[in-house]
Parts: sequence; structure tokens; C-alpha cells
Amino acid sequence: MLEIKNPDTKERIKKHLSNIGTLPSVPQIITEVSILLDSDRTSAADLCKVISRDQAIVTKILAVANSPLYGLPRRVSTIEFAVVIIGFEHMRNILVALSLVEAFKSRNTSTWDHHAYWSHSLLTATAAKRIADDLRYPKSGEVFTAGLLHDLGLVVLQRYMKNDFDKIIKLVEEQQISHFNAELEVLGFTHQDIAEFLLEKWNFPPYIIESVLYHHQPSLAENGKVLASLVHLADYMTQRLNIGTFKWDNNLQFDENVIDILGFGNIEYLDTFIQTYEPLFKSHLESITENNKIM
Repeated sequence: MLEIKNPDTKERIKKHLSNIGTLPSVPQIITEVSILLDSDRTSAADLCKVISRDQAIVTKILAVANSPLYGLPRRVSTIEFAVVIIGFEHMRNILVALSLVEAFKSRNTSTWDHHAYWSHSLLTATAAKRIADDLRYPKSGEVFTAGLLHDLGLVVLQRYMKNDFDKIIKLVEEQQISHFNAELEVLGFTHQDIAEFLLEKWNFPPYIIESVLYHHQPSLAENGKVLASLVHLADYMTQRLNIGTFKWDNNLQFDENVIDILGFGNIEYLDTFIQTYEPLFKSHLESITENNKIM
């Protein structure tokens, strides 16, 4: 794990979270959709019938589909058309990620801006998928899932470990250190480790789990190095372009091994590549903020 060598880390996380008792289970819609998609007889209409029961998820799916970064060739106005144009497998990935984010939705406080968290997570997810498509990475739907869930541990920390969360905020303010280092000092582990624990509990594939765990340092990943690098790059780009930023990522250090992992060749080429995304980042953020109800 990132800078954490203590073998008791998972046990300490488990102890912290086991005292909570109110952590959401995997949303029912994910289970139902998974069963449907495992059957060859499932039609688009069958899938739409289940999805349409949850209008909050429907609204979010349409927002994703119509994001300029997501890259669909035409506007999507109905969930039926979204299923057809996005495809069953990609729809599964979107549903899983959006349902979990919705299940852990929290209210704004003086130290937590959920709108900023959601906007950053969605921008990271759609940007990571778009980069994956542009680099011809074959599993861009999984990149979206990993991107949207990359900071899931932060919501858990803020919502279910409030005392620790407040201590971290106070430490950052008093000592001017990064949130990441403050997490380590207060907890002995980080939000990445919290997410790893939960995603393992929910039986996510190892490469998704690794990409979330190592989204700050993807070169440490084993099974999901490319996937983690795509999420890391998208996350870094929000800071580099100053669009869709989230204060928890202030002073985010870029893992330069990503240059070789993703085949950019050199930092100059990567810099040029990043700048080409600026208009897409801006238009994406505009399209999301036009409809605040999806937050």
C-alpha cells in the first residue's frame, strides 16, 4: 500500500468500519442489473424497466451520456436510447459506479462540499474514459468505474468517521501538510485503503480495486497499472488545468512513471496532450453545473 507497511492496516480499517454499523450495502439495482446482464435473453427494454425505478440514477446516467467528455455522437434524451447507444456492458459499469456514489451521498458542511466532490469525481471518471478511448485502451468502461470511485474512501471518512475527519482537517490547517499525510498521521491509513477494504468486501475485480488503491501512485500497482495510470492522469489534469478541482488533492504529486506506462514518450508530449483537453474539461463542467439537481 502507499507508504503503509504495517501488516495490521486492514485489521485497523476493519475495526474502524465495524464500529459504524450503518454502512450501505451494495445497492439493489446493481444486483438486479447484474442478474439481467448475465442472461442472454435480456433485452434493452428489460434493462430500462429496472433502471427507470430509480430516477436519481436515470438523471445521472443521462448527465454522463451527454457530457462532452464522454464522447457520444449525439444527445441522449431517454434512458432507452442511452442503453442502446452506450451498450449493455458499459451501462453496467456506469450503473455500478453511480449507484455506489448515490448510496454514499452526504450533505454539505463547513468542511465538506459534496457538489465539488461529485463534480470532481464525475470529471475524473469521464476524462479517464475519454483518455482511455483516445489511447485505444480496450476497457474504457472499467476506467470510468474506477475514476468515479477513486475517492470513495473520502465520503466514508467524512460521513462515518467524523471525529477523525475533523482531526485531519485541523491538522492540515495547523501544520500546512497535505491531506494525504494528515490521514496517515491521524489514522495510520488513507482514504485509498478505506476504499480498498470496501471494494474487496463488495467483490470488485482486483484490477479495479488496485486502480482505486493506487490512484495517487499507479506505478506501485501490479494487476491494474494501466488502469490506475489513466485514473491518476485524469485526476492530476483537474489540478493542472484548474478545472473540476477538489481541495483534498491540493499539491497532488504526479507519478512520472505514467509517461512510460501509457506510452507518451516524454513529459513535453504529455504536456501538449493535457492542454488539448482543456476545452473539453470546460464544456463538461458547464454541462454538469447547468443541472445542479444531479448532485
